[in-house]
Amino acid sequence: MLNDPLHHCRGSAAWIPSRESHGAVVQFSDLGRRGYVEALGIQHDLVERRKRGEIPDQLLIVEHPHVITMGRNGHMENVLASAEILERAGIEMHYTDRGGDVTYHGPGQLVGYPIVDLREWKRDVVAYLRALEQVLIEALAEFGISGVRQPGATGVWVDGAKVAAMGVHISRWVTSHGFALNLDTDLDYFKYIVPCGLTQPVTSMRALGFTMGRAAGREAVVTEITGAFARVFGRAIMEKE
Repeated sequence: MLNDPLHHCRGSAAWIPSRESHGAVVQFSDLGRRGYVEALGIQHDLVERRKRGEIPDQLLIVEHPHVITMGRNGHMENVLASAEILERAGIEMHYTDRGGDVTYHGPGQLVGYPIVDLREWKRDVVAYLRALEQVLIEALAEFGISGVRQPGATGVWVDGAKVAAMGVHISRWVTSHGFALNLDTDLDYFKYIVPCGLTQPVTSMRALGFTMGRAAGREAVVTEITGAFARVFGRAIMEKE
């Protein structure tokens, strides 16, 4: 369970917190399908524990049921449907403290929540966002998808369409929220919003030709994301058992 005191690497001795070891590892958990509010509560708990130095950096991967989230810089005019229509479509809506505008999360989308103490990496928010983009660009490249950055915007793009969105929150240099990568997301759900306040189209790995079976495909993409995260941030991955 995520609230257990401390966890260990698979097949290794228990991890003991120390100032020297915090910056060397990131603890990874795949939460599977979780409601947005539940995942937010898990994040908040881990953020506070990270601030107290009780745990190392974390990387959570999760899929949410249909939900629209509004960032602290969001504009309601970018939500194109009424509350009644969203409810009929089975879409929740939540306001959140991350940066950015409105976005959609749902099945088939891999949402990453890194909880990183930037004091042990770089005290640079822009560098952190560029690093998250690099993680996804490298992961996508393993499947023959050429993701790029777009000047003046965050996220990852392929041929002018957005395949991954980002929005983060930083408190006392500890990060929360993160990125959302469209794996085999039903892109029709984006019709209810103007994603991130931008008018460019969205896409998914499936729409770009990624054809592995659902379970195997998800596992393969998660593996590449965690590997790229380790390389970009200079961390070893500790997987929770």
